[in-house]
Amino acid sequence: MDGAKCSENQHIEQYVLENPKAQGLKAVPEVLLTLSSEEREQKEKALVRKIDTRLLIIMLVMYILNYLDRNNIAAAKLAGLQDDLNLTGDEYQVCVSILFVGYLLMQVPSNMILKKFGKPSIYLPSCMVVWGVISCCTAVTKDFGGLLAVRFFLGFIEAAYFPGCLYLLSAWYTRKELVKRTALLYAGSLISGAFSGLISAGITSGLNGARGIAAWRWLFIIEGSLTIFAALVAFFIVPDLPRTTLWLSDDEKVLAAWRLEEDIGEDDWVDSEHQSMFHGAKLAFLDPKTWLLLGLIYGCTSAGAVTTFFPSVMAGLGRNKIDTLLLTTPPYLIGTIVVLINAWHADRTGERYLHMCLPPLLLLCLSSWLWQEITLPLVMCGIYSSYVVALGYISNILPRPAAKRAAALALINCLSNVCQIYTPYLYPDSAAPRYITAFSIDIGMCVMTIIFATILRIYLGRLNKQLDQEEGTDLTTDAMSSEGNGPSGLTVRSFRYLL
Repeated sequence: MDGAKCSENQHIEQYVLENPKAQGLKAVPEVLLTLSSEEREQKEKALVRKIDTRLLIIMLVMYILNYLDRNNIAAAKLAGLQDDLNLTGDEYQVCVSILFVGYLLMQVPSNMILKKFGKPSIYLPSCMVVWGVISCCTAVTKDFGGLLAVRFFLGFIEAAYFPGCLYLLSAWYTRKELVKRTALLYAGSLISGAFSGLISAGITSGLNGARGIAAWRWLFIIEGSLTIFAALVAFFIVPDLPRTTLWLSDDEKVLAAWRLEEDIGEDDWVDSEHQSMFHGAKLAFLDPKTWLLLGLIYGCTSAGAVTTFFPSVMAGLGRNKIDTLLLTTPPYLIGTIVVLINAWHADRTGERYLHMCLPPLLLLCLSSWLWQEITLPLVMCGIYSSYVVALGYISNILPRPAAKRAAALALINCLSNVCQIYTPYLYPDSAAPRYITAFSIDIGMCVMTIIFATILRIYLGRLNKQLDQEEGTDLTTDAMSSEGNGPSGLTVRSFRYLL
């Protein structure tokens, strides 16, 4: 397909960039030509294991602490924060929602800076040190104004991590590897929710009044200090991009970059002069897939906002403070297991649509007649199983150019969190224990997720058919198909959207 023909088809974005066959895949690196198919496969498996060990573990730890520092205000409320700071009316809800104002403002600029800078190993740990310090500062707040300011700046700095981390994962893993890794990363938020209840219960029962400091202040001091320590360690572990990571050998760098080029048709990084931040943001903004994904993920995010108030919701079951904090742990653990299973199966099969629609659909069917103790774990399973697959789907269907992917990840994550500004007002103490308005809206948001996923599925199916017609082939549309085995087991693959 020539460039003129591609430009006439406005529905197939950046076809010559995304289709190796159309643009002409670069010459196979000489070091890979000397390998047999079996040797290439063994080296690639060893490389992926090395990346998993160095990248996934530290990213998981960082995200656990990111989520812990963001949401520990819910446990602090049970431990006396609201009374000690004399928060009245909606002041507590304002302090919860203000974090997401800063969070929204910084996400897109942060990912654009990261993409231009090209040094995640410095940028992400540095941001982590700063938000750890800010989290510790929450312990010295004296009133509503102080807490409000600290929460705003905490959100402003924390905004760098999650979209930046999603971008970094997509720079190392192929499309069929990405959902499982995204799920492992996001499991950090669920694990942090489980640990948060245990840690908060321990601090509330054991440190209240120690050295004259209230338990909720100890909560911020201890968790903020853990964040700073982990950030200092992360400076030595977090990788950069495949071509610029020091702990890879030259041959491993070649293979790591080639894997991505073979998968999509282009790798990510040459040098900062080749990165166009604003052009990438424009491409993401103008692509219909960005907005369909936003609608899908917004439904998950809005429904999942209940986790911010999980301790308060669980308190409606009539337990004391310590038991309430302990009861928040099982739903997170159950949710983690189900999320990982759903993501693993999505990667194994290459199927996306059903893995995004079925979990919230099952939640809707079951939660209507089950009591609260059972419904709350289902919230974790249904909402987050869909959400994690959708997060990985961003990089699946908006993969190149890299600046566009970075902008899309930040833009979708940013706008999908707008709901976090108003959802705190859906959970006032006066609505306990049933929170009928909040849970009704959550059900509506689950329906919204299913609708947008269906529209996106239809749209991508049509794009795949158009790609078949442009190439004059009749390839399957549910995955990348191989056409002609190249040397050393290398193949030229035609790009197709995973459905």
